[in-house]
Amino acid sequence: MKLIAKTLPTLLLVLGLFLTLLIKPVKALPVSDHKISLTSTLEDQKESTVTIYNSNLALIKDVRVVNLKKGISELNFSDVASLIMPQTVSIRSLTTPDQLKVLEQNYEFELLTPEKLLEKFVGKQIKVLKEGAEVPITILSTNSGIVYQLGDRILVDHPGQLIFPGLPENLLSRPTLVLSLDNSSDLAQTVETSYLTQGMNWKADYVATIGQNDDKMDLNGWVTLENRSGSTYRNAKLKLVAGDIHRAAEDRMMTQAQFSSVVASPSAFSEHSFFEYHLYALQRTTTLKENESKQVSLLSAYDIPVREKYFFYGSQNYYKSYPNPVLNQKVSVLVELANRKENHLGTALPKGVIRVYKKDHDGSLEFVGEDNIDHSPKDETIKIKMGEAFDIVADRDRPNGRKSGKRSTKSPLKLYLETTRIPLLPLTISSRYPIIGNSSPILTSLKVLIPTTFSSKSRYPQTDRRPFNTGAG
Repeated sequence: MKLIAKTLPTLLLVLGLFLTLLIKPVKALPVSDHKISLTSTLEDQKESTVTIYNSNLALIKDVRVVNLKKGISELNFSDVASLIMPQTVSIRSLTTPDQLKVLEQNYEFELLTPEKLLEKFVGKQIKVLKEGAEVPITILSTNSGIVYQLGDRILVDHPGQLIFPGLPENLLSRPTLVLSLDNSSDLAQTVETSYLTQGMNWKADYVATIGQNDDKMDLNGWVTLENRSGSTYRNAKLKLVAGDIHRAAEDRMMTQAQFSSVVASPSAFSEHSFFEYHLYALQRTTTLKENESKQVSLLSAYDIPVREKYFFYGSQNYYKSYPNPVLNQKVSVLVELANRKENHLGTALPKGVIRVYKKDHDGSLEFVGEDNIDHSPKDETIKIKMGEAFDIVADRDRPNGRKSGKRSTKSPLKLYLETTRIPLLPLTISSRYPIIGNSSPILTSLKVLIPTTFSSKSRYPQTDRRPFNTGAG
């Protein structure tokens, strides 16, 4: 009885505390704000379109089917180009455009490498394999080498085979767009992501074969595609834009590309005008692998009429040699062709290098010259400079002239041509003259058909041995 009386106050105190805990409101646990995280790879890709400009630039459109949860979720959109321009990313739903909103987008480009992995564990403990045993070490620094602590000693140099406890969350194996999305639909979303990337280019190359009589030409055009963007585009629709688009100045990043494949397909591209440019669309899908160079046939045309002619440029600087004569100037050889439908062409040709071959007497093809051609619209005349004439030289003289005004002087341009070739081709003469009252020159030209009756090493013209006079002032 005395024992009960002695312990009763303690029991009552414990009972009171217990009842207090029972009736005290329980603080609610905070609701986790962790977003649902999903990952989309190339396996989800439905289709892709690659539009390449001839200025180290491409537009990528990547369509994927993604099973998004209703509400806010985080989508890791992987396998994008490593040279992506993040500020150009655009995302939209093709299923329910009004029910999918992009709250935030980030480009994660810190890729997993041995160096990056080691940097993430600076100040942390990892293990190193030594003689079959795992020995703990602490990484102190990775600047210009590895500094680590083993026991109570500080060591420098690589410790050996490293063992890490895991991968940091912010290191990714591939370039990834991290998207914060608000989805109001229960349906699987077909999402189109478009962006610009550097590291992709294309150019045109032409191979021409001149006929035996120098009046016909066969022409084959090839497109060379280069993918240095850091990603592969599988079964992509390919478009090429020819034209000089304006871009704000920015740095260019270039890497090595390996020549991979050649795809021969006559008339593989369809061509049409697009804004102030021309667009060439490949009529099938193709795969553009990372660090690959691919060639695709652009066009083939045969028996194109051509015309060979001489072209004399004269002096490129009016005052450079005045009034002294200019001797032994070269005369250029050109081949002209008209880009017309009746000549088996009649399509816009993108700029590129054209290389010309001709069959020798034994039937073997020999290289005879190459030139750059600019973007050439339909029905334009294309001029190809083959080289300099071997058998023709020109002397140019401008004697002292006479005054034709207070500030102007007239003096005729005299041109002497010496040749051993018979017959000769039509000649175009082009020279520069200053504008009266202005130091800027203008380019004037005229055409001369040189007579085809010459004695060996005669001067033009043969009859009175007088120089050809342009009469220009």
